[in-house]
Amino acid sequence: MSVLAKEVLDPRRINELTDDVVVGFDIGSRTGKAVLIKDGRLYSVITPTAVFTQQTVEKLLALLAADSGVFLDQIDFAIGTGYGRVAFDLKDTRKKIITEITCHAMGAYYLNSDIQSIVDIGGQDAKAIRVDPKNGHVIDFIMNDKCAAGTGRFLEKVAELLGLTTEDLGLVSLQATEPADISSQCVVFAESEVISLSAKSESPANIAAGIHLANARRVKNLFNRIGLVPEIMFSGGVAHNVGMKKAVEQVLGQKFIDVKFDAIYTGALGGAILAQQTLTSSKLDMAINI
Repeated sequence: MSVLAKEVLDPRRINELTDDVVVGFDIGSRTGKAVLIKDGRLYSVITPTAVFTQQTVEKLLALLAADSGVFLDQIDFAIGTGYGRVAFDLKDTRKKIITEITCHAMGAYYLNSDIQSIVDIGGQDAKAIRVDPKNGHVIDFIMNDKCAAGTGRFLEKVAELLGLTTEDLGLVSLQATEPADISSQCVVFAESEVISLSAKSESPANIAAGIHLANARRVKNLFNRIGLVPEIMFSGGVAHNVGMKKAVEQVLGQKFIDVKFDAIYTGALGGAILAQQTLTSSKLDMAINI
């Protein structure tokens, strides 16, 4: 997919883009994403994460080349982030590894510089991030990566138990008349609750809504520890889940700010922006030392 940067980025940030051709790779546990910036356009591609990180990177590079006409030897700099960030090779292309926390913060800042809080729910973890609206740097963050509860993988498992697709789970939850009470904090016990509720003929809609609310309460617990400041954004793959979006807004008492770029690419976008900033800083250092 290709869009003009000025159509999706914050107008306050557009003039900060440079002519450098850069890519941000966000290799998540479930999907790999990449955003390439060239000539004022953003090219975004996505593919399921392969067994080996390098396979995912090569697939993303092939998709980018098909979409943009840009090949690896034409890329000035790349940033790798996400679950598989430490294990890929770009041959002679300059690259750097940066945490997904930093990349999501910078991506959100360039989408809307008023954003000060981010909910990022991926396949294997959930994060609450506080962003400095002056520069897009991380003020504070906390993550749940020790348990599958509240993650995309957990939602996939619940969907399987209810005989639904992951895509349908959120939509079905919107039909709930009385969300089921899911009290367990452990994913294993929560699954047992889902099975028990199904056996008692509780509707899939009520169970799905209950699961989303339970996950939303976990998100609130994260923000209870670092503070929640508007504006707030939902990033990551689970941002596509309308039921999760509704539940988190309800529990936090805050509406998510709308952005014009698919939120699943926030980390990859932030990586691409940081790649340009790295090159700019490097050129500045060289000029000073001449």
